[in-house]
Amino acid sequence: MVKFIIRRFFELIPVLLIAISITFFMVRLAPGGPFTAEKSFSEEAIARLNEHYGLDKPILVQYGNYLLNVVKGDLGPSFQYPSRTVNEIISESFPVSLELGAWAMLFAIVVGLVSGIVASLRPNTIQDHVPMGIAMTGICMPSFVLGPILILVFGLWLGWFNASGWETASDRVLPVITLGAAYAAYIARLTRGSMLEVLPSDYIRTARAKGLSEKAVILRHTLKNALLPVVSFLGPATAGIITGSFVVETIFNIPGMGRMFVLGAFNRDYTLILGLVVFFALLVVVFNAFVDILLGLLNPKTRQHS
Repeated sequence: MVKFIIRRFFELIPVLLIAISITFFMVRLAPGGPFTAEKSFSEEAIARLNEHYGLDKPILVQYGNYLLNVVKGDLGPSFQYPSRTVNEIISESFPVSLELGAWAMLFAIVVGLVSGIVASLRPNTIQDHVPMGIAMTGICMPSFVLGPILILVFGLWLGWFNASGWETASDRVLPVITLGAAYAAYIARLTRGSMLEVLPSDYIRTARAKGLSEKAVILRHTLKNALLPVVSFLGPATAGIITGSFVVETIFNIPGMGRMFVLGAFNRDYTLILGLVVFFALLVVVFNAFVDILLGLLNPKTRQHS
C-alpha cells in the first residue's frame, strides 16, 4: 500500500507541469497584454511596467523563471492588484471556494445516495421513476441555467433567500444546490445501477437467509461493493465542482477563487490566472490520488492493477 501511495503522488508532478505549461503559453501568446488596456498609461510607462514584471524578456526565459518561482511556492505579484500577491489572493478566496465546494459535495453525496438506494429497492415502479426522472433533469440542466432559475423563483418571487452574497447561512443554499445538483443526479444513477447489480448476488441472499433485517443487508453488505463506482466518480466530480464554481461564484457574486479567475481573465492578469490554475490543478490531482488510495483500501485488486 505504501508503494501504491508513493507512486500515485509521484504521478502528480507531470500533470502539474503539463497544466502549468499549457496555461503559461496560452496566456502569453494571446494578443495584447495586462497593461495594454490602460489608456492612462503612456508607452514609456507600459514599457517600464513590462520591464519591472519581466515581461520584456524572451518567453522561454519567463517560463523558466516562473517554474523556479512555483517550486519555491511563490506565485508572483498580481498585475491588476499591485499591492497584493497571488498567494495572498488565494489565501483569502480559497476558504470561500472550499466551503462552497464542500457543501455542494455533501449535498450531492447525501441526495444522490439516498435517491439511488430508494430507487433500486423497487425498480420500475413510481419509487424508481420519480427520483430517476428528477436525476435526469439535474443532469440535463447546466448550472448557468439552474442558478438564474433558482434566483428568480426563490430569491425574487418568494423572497426566501438572497440572490447574491456570502454572508449568512441562507446565502449558501441556492449556490450549493446549483453547484451540487448535477453531481447528485450522477451519483443517484450510479448508485441505483450498482445496487441493482449487487442485490441479486449470492452473499446478499445468504445474508437475508440468516435472518438479517433489510436495513442491515443494505447498509452492511450491499453498500460496500455498490459504492465502488460512486467513489471512483468522486475524483472527476470534485474537479467538476471546482471548475463549476467559476460560473456559480460569478452568478451569485461569491468572493471565491472561481470569481477571481474570471476577473483575472478579463483583466489579462497573467500571474493571477496562472497561480489559480496551478492551485486548481494541485487540488484536483491530489484529490484524484486520494480517491485512488481510498479505492485501493476498499478493493485491494485495484492496487494490483494500478
